[in-house]
Amino acid sequence: MKLFWYRLKNWEYWSMYIVYMPSFFIWLWYMIKFRSIYFYRFLNPAFPNGGLVGDSKMTIYKLLPKDFYPLTQYIRRNQPCISIEGLKVAGFSFPFIVKPDIGLRGIGVEIVNTYEELTAYYNISKVDFLIQELVKYPNEMGLFYCRFPDNQEGFITGITLKEFLTVKGDGVQTIEQLLKSNNRHALQINVLKNRINLQTILNSNKELCLVPFGNHNRGTAFKDGSHLITPKLQDTFNKLLSQIDGFYYGRLDIRYNSIEDLEQGLNFSIIEINGAKSEPTHIYDPRNSFVDAQREIFRHQRYIAMIVELSKRMNT
Repeated sequence: MKLFWYRLKNWEYWSMYIVYMPSFFIWLWYMIKFRSIYFYRFLNPAFPNGGLVGDSKMTIYKLLPKDFYPLTQYIRRNQPCISIEGLKVAGFSFPFIVKPDIGLRGIGVEIVNTYEELTAYYNISKVDFLIQELVKYPNEMGLFYCRFPDNQEGFITGITLKEFLTVKGDGVQTIEQLLKSNNRHALQINVLKNRINLQTILNSNKELCLVPFGNHNRGTAFKDGSHLITPKLQDTFNKLLSQIDGFYYGRLDIRYNSIEDLEQGLNFSIIEINGAKSEPTHIYDPRNSFVDAQREIFRHQRYIAMIVELSKRMNT
């Protein structure tokens, strides 16, 4: 009951259907305005369906220079799972990430530590998925980028800093007890109990990252890092993303070493690019009210209309 009220009082845990209900009416208006149900395809002509539905992650990775995304292998569900020898030939070593090729909000993303875990994932997976090397950079962010089709340079509209679900031991309490002391963490107990031994007692001051990837629905806290947007950072990503002809709107999920390195275009890896369905995830900073979030969502909806109008004009 305590966690029920915690979810209810904190809008960041509300259903996405509630959060985006006002946007539904905006999109209805856009369908009328642009005289097409499929207007979103003009948002990112380089992506399947503009990156709204049915957008293959592998297809989008291939639009990037290879140095900017992790080693990734496509696994078809209707073919035999890759062998241990095949993994070695492809350059993979354990642990690595597995995730659906067409996904949503981090559902189905897992860390695989052994070949047995890989085959178990393959056996329960109902879709094609990706094997991806585990990027070792310590930090993760979501960087939202927009560019108008008639302009050579774009702009960063928001940055989300991601704080992974981590507990700090005291030499007395179990991991489960430590999780229960934090409502955000306590929400993950039912999921984590099938993955780790929650009765383990950590040594005093020892920190343990329980979910080392930045998914909000897996306990990661999202913080608004938009104050980190600088002309140098924008210039770096303008140079990178200008190499994707037909990408105008979306969020990049990035693992990186430091902000200073990222500004210089060093020591980072783009682990995912989302198109039309991208959320400006910095809205989920607990300091933001529901009204603050709607204001930011509406701002990005306006960008969608402006980009689609220009893109449609240039492609018809």
